[in-house]
Parts: sequence; structure tokens; C-alpha cells
Amino acid sequence: MGIKKKCVAMLLAGGQGSRLGALTAYVAKPAVSFGGKYKIIDFSLSNCIGSGIDTVGVLTQYRPMLLNSYIGTGEAWDLNETGGGVHILPPYLRQGGGEWYKGTANAVFQNLDFISSHDPEQVLILSGDHIYTMQYNKMLSFHVENKADITISVMEVPWEDAHRFGILTAAEDGRITSFSEKPQQPESNLASMGIYIFNAGLLENALTEDEDDPSSSKDFGHDVIPRLLNQGKSLYAYRFSGYWKDVGTIESYYSANMELLQENPPFNIFDRKVRILSNSNIFPPQYIWPEARVENSLICNGCSVKGTVINSILSPDVRIEEGSSVIDSIILPGTRIGRDCTLRKAIVGENTLVGKDSFLGVPSEGGGAPPQQGITVVADSMALAEGTRVAEGENVNLA
Repeated sequence: MGIKKKCVAMLLAGGQGSRLGALTAYVAKPAVSFGGKYKIIDFSLSNCIGSGIDTVGVLTQYRPMLLNSYIGTGEAWDLNETGGGVHILPPYLRQGGGEWYKGTANAVFQNLDFISSHDPEQVLILSGDHIYTMQYNKMLSFHVENKADITISVMEVPWEDAHRFGILTAAEDGRITSFSEKPQQPESNLASMGIYIFNAGLLENALTEDEDDPSSSKDFGHDVIPRLLNQGKSLYAYRFSGYWKDVGTIESYYSANMELLQENPPFNIFDRKVRILSNSNIFPPQYIWPEARVENSLICNGCSVKGTVINSILSPDVRIEEGSSVIDSIILPGTRIGRDCTLRKAIVGENTLVGKDSFLGVPSEGGGAPPQQGITVVADSMALAEGTRVAEGENVNLA
């Protein structure tokens, strides 16, 4: 038995993120870089320690090596304390066999022993693939004050996007009256953010019941929450009014990054009141060569810029050679852009080499709308030959 905790967090970080296409060809979605120096999982981990939650289980599955290495001991987020800290929880072999996580609910079910070892009163369930800052302790206080069995963090989303989320209705006091996962005909635009607080005993019972149901898809939104609502459990909606973005598609990922470059960004990474911690590598300072031109861009440590960079984000250790133009683009860590290249509205994965005289984002000649809003994506660790041409909206990977 570990040290008793009031609340432990279970961070779901095992998803492939297939809608991110080439960006997640070789890494799990929470390990994808964001905003220059961060990875997507940094935001949930930083929220935990900023909320006084110092015990976090990170449930990994799809291509976990990079994510495991990145999290390490958790020291970067002050999550390395004795009796708490961050714990990597992959599927494992147990007596009677073992199996992959079959869904979000099953992933937590397979780690009930970890939860019970800390004997918490509440369990916070999180997703590792959203961009936001949030004080979970305020949500926890709301949960306790309302004597809730389950509390779901919610926010209003545009009606045209409502079908992508778990949609609920709630009374004036916050009590949830209906819940539907990704409905074709949404009754409201009040969406679940995939952040749940469960009373620990109820969670164990609910997951055990769900595991015994052969018709269940083992998912919180599809199965566990609707079942508990039908059983008359006390479910409450905690309304969140800050910035929150699901970056599960190429379009939303690109948009969220580009918002950082606005004069008054909706999500300000420079806000000193909220610390976003990261296990970023240590590099020497950036160097902007005399012949370079840089406008409205984020340039991280270790970068060397000889060409033109406009309205773009250069992650750590990126090199842009002379004669090259990077416009409206996101370049992930360790990438090299050769001489006389043009990149327009492109996302280039980590440790990729773009040979000289290449053009990423070649305008379409047909006149129709290009795929994925014209965003060109290159996977990690690619080596593009000299003179490569990639049309706008195309994905480039080895698969």
C-alpha cells in the first residue's frame, strides 16, 4: 500500500491519433510536439502539479517508447516525489494472461490495483491530447460540494462541431439529465471535455460491471457514463470557460499552433501566472544570421536561420539554410531545411531532412479545394531528395 492520496490522476495517453495522419505514423499523439518547445502531454501534466495532484498514472500503448523516454522520472513537472510521482502504466501480463487496452474504460480497469494502492477518495480521468490550462482542484471542490458521484468538465462548442463530442444536457444546478456520445443529431452544444472525476469506490464498481458486459465497447463515453446515468447516479457538469482545444486532427492542430502567433492569442504561452512545464532538451541559443529575415514567428533554442521565416514556428534544433523560405509553417525538432527550398502551410515532422530546391505545398492546378485545408504534412525522420515537390494538402510518410 502506497501513501494515501485524496485524489490520483489517470492520464490516458495510449491513443494512435490516426486523424493526425503522418504526424502520428511513428509516435503516439500525446508525444507530438506543439508550440515549439512543448509536447501535447505537457499541458495535462502541468495542470496536475499546478492543481496539487502529485500522483499520476500515464496509460500508454501505441508506440510508447518516445513518450516513456520523454516523461522519464517526471522530474521536469515536479512529479518525482517519493510516495507519489508519475508512473508509466502500459498493458502487462498478469496471472491468467494479458491483453492490450480495449478502450478507455478497460485501460483504467486494468490498473485498478495502482489506484487502490493509494486508497484515494477521488480519481481524476484525463486525456493526454488536449491543449489547455485548468485548475483541477477547483473542479474537485465543485465535485465534493455537490456530493456528486461523477463530475464531467464541459464547455460549449460550435453547433457544427457538436457531433464530434460527448453531448449532454444539464439542469441549472449542474446536474446532468442526458448524455450521448458523438450523436448525429445533437440536442445541445454542451460538450464533454473528456475530463472526469469519479468517487473511487464507484469507479471500481462501475468498471468491474462494464468489464463483465460482453456488449460493451469498454469506453467511458459510450458505455460507462450512460449506464451510470441510467442507474440514477449523481452526475454533475462542471462548466469550464477557459481555452481548450482538441488537437486530434491536422486542421485543429495547425490552427492551435498558428493561434500562438496572433497579436492577442486566445491561448498565451507567455502568461507567467500559469506555468507550462516541459522536458525540453537543452540547446544553445538560437542564431539568426545577418542575411536572414524573420517575421512574426516563434524561434526556439538551437535554431539556425539563414533564410526567410514568416508567420511560422521553429521547434528546437531546426536549421534553415540560405535561400529558403518557410511561410505559415510548423517545423518540428531536429529538422533540416536545405538551400533554396520553399515551404508554404506545411508541418514537417521531427528529425527530417528536406533536400535543397524542394517545394512543400505546391498550389493545386485544378482549382478545387485541396485536402485538409491545404496543409502539407511530412512525417518524422524522413529524408526528402533534392528537388522534391509535394502538393498542398498531401501527407508524406514511409507507410
